[in-house]
Amino acid sequence: MRLLSLFSFLFFTTFTGFEASAQDDGGDALIGVWQPSHGKARIKVDKISGKYYGKIVWLREPNDPDTGEPKLDKNNPDESMRNVPLRGYRMLKDFEYVGDGVWENGTIYDPENGKTYSCVIKLKDDNTLDIRGYIGVKTFGRTDVWKRLQMKKKK
Repeated sequence: MRLLSLFSFLFFTTFTGFEASAQDDGGDALIGVWQPSHGKARIKVDKISGKYYGKIVWLREPNDPDTGEPKLDKNNPDESMRNVPLRGYRMLKDFEYVGDGVWENGTIYDPENGKTYSCVIKLKDDNTLDIRGYIGVKTFGRTDVWKRLQMKKKK
């Protein structure tokens, strides 16, 4: 009976620990450099203090055509932010991995209109994301497909 109890305990703790470890690793699948469907930018996603953030690391047109200076966040509703360069700007904020290839509770900023939206990120495959920005209800939003730039190697 003791042997059976010990076996049950080991079986339960082994698989429970494995499942938690696999889930933790799954959240980090978001880390990398991604390109939105419009191809105008590249976003690098990192994990900081347990949450996921993405900043603009490349722009197809990095400089303002009129001034030749780096493009600024000119559409930001906060006037004090309008002199901040877009390159390096953190546009994805506070995402938490909730499991099954889904990150929620974060926001996405659209520098083209200066608006911030609630957002959910879904991993379609190792190298493809569905990024859904919305206001209020997820049903009323827009989804964009992002591609990983450095493809993950298949195991």
